[in-house]
Amino acid sequence: MKNLKLIALLVIPTLFSTSCSNDDSAVNEDEVITTITTTLIGGGQTITLTSRDADGDGPNAPIVTVSGNLVAGTTYSGSTTFVNELANPSEDITEEIALEGADHQVFYQLPSTVGTLTYTDTDESGKPIGLNFTLVTGSAGTTGTLIVTLRHLPNKSASGVAAGDITNAGGNTDAAVTFPIEVN
Repeated sequence: MKNLKLIALLVIPTLFSTSCSNDDSAVNEDEVITTITTTLIGGGQTITLTSRDADGDGPNAPIVTVSGNLVAGTTYSGSTTFVNELANPSEDITEEIALEGADHQVFYQLPSTVGTLTYTDTDESGKPIGLNFTLVTGSAGTTGTLIVTLRHLPNKSASGVAAGDITNAGGNTDAAVTFPIEVN
């Protein structure tokens, strides 16, 4: 009888703690993104911009590479991919971003002298996702940076967001990288 009371004292609190949870929301775990690659194809060339952070959120800074310079007055077809290379095998997160397009947007910030960017992909509501785009480069001799930012749950209806302005987007930054750009 003593053992039965002891078991009841242990089991009943466990039942209450698991059955009375008031958190019915789904848990959306943050994805680990170690590698961001932006590819630009145009003018007979392919330029690859890559940020690889081998230790994820660890103490080491990502390694950022740009395979070449852009050509002035050229239209480039662009795309950006997101990969978790810490997973075994590596996990391409790009498809998940596309499938959950209403909950994501990739923002590109660059000086207008470097070029102008236009989104070419949209979610089911006609709002941009930003995995695919067109970049028209500016004048020769221009340098600057291209900042690529992936936002989760941005307010796509806020002022300027659909045009790529991150200012009013809100949401959470899942990944961001700054690439040095030169236009020849």
